[in-house]
Amino acid sequence: MKLYTLHTKQNLPISLDEAWAFLSSPENLKTITPDYMGFHILSGADREMYPGQIIQYIVTPVLGIKTKWVTEITHVQDKSYFVDEQRFGPYALWHHKHFIKPIKGGVEMEDIVDYKLPFGILGQLAHPILVKPKLKEIFEYRQKKLIELFGPFKS
Repeated sequence: MKLYTLHTKQNLPISLDEAWAFLSSPENLKTITPDYMGFHILSGADREMYPGQIIQYIVTPVLGIKTKWVTEITHVQDKSYFVDEQRFGPYALWHHKHFIKPIKGGVEMEDIVDYKLPFGILGQLAHPILVKPKLKEIFEYRQKKLIELFGPFKS
């Protein structure tokens, strides 16, 4: 079993309250996801985030193939972190930790995604040419979109 990790950090010039309000709302995922992904929430985003929350989406990650993705919010520490885990979807494992902390002049956001691909050796072969670049592209898009929404961080 090959486990991969994606790790990103970004500073934003906003308050902890503003950052938490935006990042902990599942409805804002569409805003920070590239349009070509066809991201659409089916259910579960109608309440404030809580442990045990199940959210169902449709995404179109590759070749126009629509995929249902079901995640569970497993942990929430108000204004500190939350964790979402895939229950059904394209990965054999998806465990995404979202951390947020106040820093001078704003907040630091940190994402740590541990994931495993399906299809054994075929998944491992696809990782460097398809999956890793696509995840990098999606998270770079998120960083640019957050700067567009909240402005650049000035240290």
